Amino acid sequence: MPASGCDGCIARHKGLCSALSPDELARLSAVARRRRFAAGQTIVDDQQELPYLANVLSGVVKLTKTLVDGREQIVELQFPADFVGRPLGGPSGFRAEAAINVELCTFARSRFEQVMRAVPGVERRLLQHTLDALDAARAWMVLLGRKTAAEKVASFLLILAQRFRGAAGAGSGWVNAVRFELPLTRGEMADFLGLTIETVSRNMTRLRSIGVIRLQGMRTVIVPDMERLTAASECPLEHAAQEPAPRPDGMRAVCVG
Repeated sequence: MPASGCDGCIARHKGLCSALSPDELARLSAVARRRRFAAGQTIVDDQQELPYLANVLSGVVKLTKTLVDGREQIVELQFPADFVGRPLGGPSGFRAEAAINVELCTFARSRFEQVMRAVPGVERRLLQHTLDALDAARAWMVLLGRKTAAEKVASFLLILAQRFRGAAGAGSGWVNAVRFELPLTRGEMADFLGLTIETVSRNMTRLRSIGVIRLQGMRTVIVPDMERLTAASECPLEHAAQEPAPRPDGMRAVCVG
């Protein structure tokens, strides 16, 4: 993948590659290889060491943990600009699978580690990525431990909307509508959120009925107003059903009523 092909890449602007100068990027891109995985295809098993490191260019990677009795838990979703692999080596203990069609930009581990040692900015971005993942895991603990079923479903949709909007390069204004395809089935969403399929489906229907989301088929979600979805992720749905009240600073309140 030549360096000129990196200009429009999300990882160049939002991922680890954003820490590289044009010359450094050219050296790394000279050994980069794009790999595609179909939905459901395994990227690496839980006891394997990924032979390369990668930026997610498109799609969603699903990380899962399988227990000894065969039960499986989704522990993380990775989106465009996220980093796949462990730079210091060793298996992660989690299985990586393409939740939907995925394209990765991969680098030989040894070459990437050379760049990481030579370019301090890469190491800093990797540390920031790790800290962001830790913060996300802590926030997920709050979601699983304290939020209601309705708030869990809304929070999950909010995360997807924020990530897909960022990947598309849309503006940051709350009023922008966001459209995306669900990377998980209803059953996978239920497992991820610690709910039943029926509860997930019921709350998706409730969110649609009050206008927080629109659904097209089983996979397409449209969020007309991100602030109302934020309200649904933090408040009872009857509050999210109302138009958020104005605040003195000109913003709209999240919870009303």
